[in-house]
This record gives sequence, C-alpha cells and structure tokens, in this order.
Amino acid sequence: MITENTLSVLLFILTGAALLLGYPVAFTLSSVALLIAGLGSLIGLFDLALLNALPSRLFGIISNQTLLAVPLFVFMGVMLEKTKIAQSLLESMTDLIGHSKSGIGLAVIFVGLLLAASTGIVGATVVTLGLLALPSLIKRGYDTQLACGIVCATGTLGQIIPPSIALVLLSDVLSSAYQQAQLSLGNFAPEPLSVGDLFVGALIPGLVLVMLYMLYVIYATFSKSNSIETNINTQALSTNSLTSHQRLKLLLGSFLPPLLLITVVLGSILAGLATPTEAAGVGAFGATLLGLINKKLTAAQLSEVCQETAKVTSMVFMILIGASIFSLVFRGLGGEEFITHGFNQLPGGTMTALWIVMLIIFLLGFVLDFIEITYVVIPIVGPILLAMGIDPVWLGIMIAVNLQTSFLTPPFGFALFYFRGIAPNEIATTTIYRGVVPFIVLQLLLMVLLCWWPSLATWLPSKLYG
Repeated sequence: MITENTLSVLLFILTGAALLLGYPVAFTLSSVALLIAGLGSLIGLFDLALLNALPSRLFGIISNQTLLAVPLFVFMGVMLEKTKIAQSLLESMTDLIGHSKSGIGLAVIFVGLLLAASTGIVGATVVTLGLLALPSLIKRGYDTQLACGIVCATGTLGQIIPPSIALVLLSDVLSSAYQQAQLSLGNFAPEPLSVGDLFVGALIPGLVLVMLYMLYVIYATFSKSNSIETNINTQALSTNSLTSHQRLKLLLGSFLPPLLLITVVLGSILAGLATPTEAAGVGAFGATLLGLINKKLTAAQLSEVCQETAKVTSMVFMILIGASIFSLVFRGLGGEEFITHGFNQLPGGTMTALWIVMLIIFLLGFVLDFIEITYVVIPIVGPILLAMGIDPVWLGIMIAVNLQTSFLTPPFGFALFYFRGIAPNEIATTTIYRGVVPFIVLQLLLMVLLCWWPSLATWLPSKLYG
C-alpha cells in the first residue's frame, strides 16, 4: 500500500536518479517534486492547496537581504581573478618568501587563503591556483604529488574561510532552521542566528586548518626521511636578491591592497559596523577600484566580470527556487515527521543522528555542489538536529568542514575534477589522489578537534555577540 512515507522516499530516489543522468539540479528538484505532488494528489495523499504557499516562499527568496550579498561577493572574487590581482599577489609572495624550501608552498597556501576569503567558490580557486601556482611549485623542485595536494587542498578553503559565499548561504538556511526548531520547543522569541555568528565561528577553525596545512608543508619539505627532500631543487632556491626598496614596493603594490580589502570587508562585519550585504558592496567596489588603480581593468574585462557574476547568481537563485518547491512538497508529504521519528529510534540519540547526517552530506558532496546540499538537505534535517540541542554555529562549521573534505576526497571530489581539467597530461590522476591524502587527514583531524572541543567554533561568537 502506498503511503505518504513511500512518496517521500520515492521523491528522493527519483531526484537522485535524475541527477545521476545529468539533468540540471534546479529544474530536477522542482520538476520531480511537482510530479510527486501530482501523483500524491491523484491518490489522495497530497493536498495541492499547499502549493499556494509557493509564491510567498519565492518572494521571501528574492527579498532576502542576506542573499543580496551573494552577487556582490561573487563580483569581488571574479574581479580579483580577471584583473590578475590574484596572480600579482602570488608572484609577490613568491618573491618575498619563496627563496626558502617551504617558502613557495607557504606562499601558495597564503594566497589561497585570501582567494578563498574573496571568492568562496571551490572551482574558481582551484583553477586559479592550478594555473598560477602549479608550474611555479614544480619549477622550484617540489614533488609533483605534494604540489598537486597543496593546490587542491588550498582551493577548498573557500568552504570554511569567511566571508565565503558558502557560509553566507549556510547561515541563511540555518537561521530559518534554528527558528523553526525553537518554535517546536515552545520558544516563541528565539535569538536570531546571523551571518556574523557563522563568520566569527569559522575564524578559529579556518585558521587552525591553514596552520595545519602550513606545518605539513614545512615538514614535507624539510624532513630527511621524506623523499620530497631529495626532490627539492636547491639551485632554484637561491638566495633572495631583492633589495629593501624592492621588498617594500612589492608589499605596498601587490600584497597590502588585497589584504586590506578583505580585512575591511570581514572586519566591518565582525565589528558590527556593516551588514554582510553592505560589506559585500564595499568589497565589490574595492576590487573594482584596485583593478582601475593597477590599470588592469578594461571595458572587456568589466563585461566579462559582470557576465560571470550574472551566471553564478542566476544558478544560485534557480537552485533556491527549485529547492523551495522540493522542501514544500516534502513537508506536505509529512517527510519531516518521518525523519524525526526515524532519528528518535536510533541508538545513541543525538550523536548517532548527527553522524548519519554528516555521512549523507559527505556522500552527497561527491555529486552535488554546496549550494544544492545547503538548500535541499539542511532545511530538512537542520530543524530536527537543532531541536535535539545541537548548537547552530557548531553545526554550521561542522557541515562546512565536512563538505570541504568531501570535495577533496577521491575519486569523486569536485576539487579533483576541476584540478584534473587544468593539470598537465603527464601528471597521473593517481598522483593527484595520493597528493591530497595527507590534507584529507588534516581536515578529519579538524573535525575530531571540533567534536572534542566544540568551543573551538562557539567561544569567539559567544565573546563577541554574547
């Protein structure tokens, strides 16, 4: 006998099958949901009147002030990429600290950190670093395996380093999920969860991960027991001949401007001086100004930046619309009650439910981008987990690190696909896979640290915002 629970499961199965066949995510979510809604209506298990709530849901998406930050942050990141400011930054960092064995590796990680903070898009960061940094790393004598690992791992930092788009979207969804969870618990005046909360919560874990990356690179290039040591081209690591004047020129010309821009954008949010949308506007204007000052911004480049921004923004909002239809139909079929009942029956209670959700998100990261996962999975399981007493900031950071690990894990990690597309043919795919393994271990270590010490994510927000 067909029940509402049967239709809920069928909704996920058909959606997954359509995605594996290569259909666009946004249109798959909406079309399959409407198909199941129609089938449910025919057999008396779904009330089509529930779809009357759809216009108000869509209006809520397009009028959401937080989501206005998305196109502005995208514009800022694409502008820094197209005007070659990111390339100049990498070259300057290489000239400043690249004379040591670990120097250029550390420079790539630092530049990737800044790119992650400005774009937040894994594909864009991996491709940019792959084209700019990989040849330099190999030229300096780095083992190919290590060089591939550095580029791929650093490219995924956009998931956890604020002010990334991933955290903006995640905070928007978790905020709604938290309010829904609190209402179900009888708290009709819950404290709101803001983008700033998640940004501040991600700061310490993000910096810890970057430090772990850097420590591994130092170990890999200096450890005598590691074969990488013998591959370092000592002749390429000649003494840096830059004068003090040249160093100062590099610092003021290529290094400080983008660093100052990101500091102003993130600092204004953390200090409460600007909303994420206002700060994103400042970032977009600042990136454009840097391009003009450096005489690297042409009319053709500006057009290209605008077109790329429009493409990414359109993709994001189409997915939001599709996910909104999907979640509305899923709730109309009683799917939330079905999942809640299932979680309550699990041995181990909250932690078992949490790790099952984390495993599902990790596996979905092989086939879906963070945007789809954020707006399809989190609205369904988020309220349930938060109603169990899980801290929303901690949960958000755990999800971000989990997705970052998924995007880096062979054989389906998105970062690996992007990197494979721009890596030279002579670099074997297995070499790329072996190169990312140590960095995957470091990310798993961060997740263990977050579980053992949750205040790693929650202490700073509580101190700044109470």
